[in-house]
Amino acid sequence: MVGTAVYTVEGMSCGHCVNSVTEEVTGVSGVTDVKVDLESKKVTVTAEGPIDDAAVRAAIDEAGYEVAG
Repeated sequence: MVGTAVYTVEGMSCGHCVNSVTEEVTGVSGVTDVKVDLESKKVTVTAEGPIDDAAVRAAIDEAGYEVAG
């Protein structure tokens, strides 16, 4: 079963931001794809199973950004 989740991430403003978030979230166990839409500040995460929400949020924090809400 494939899991997908969308996060709104505050503070992203450039390609470096996109790369940082993508790199950190890709490192989360089970994550198979990360798509960042800079304009809408949305990060779509796809995993091979249920998404570990806490791990994804921690990875975004580690990249230096904050999940809204």
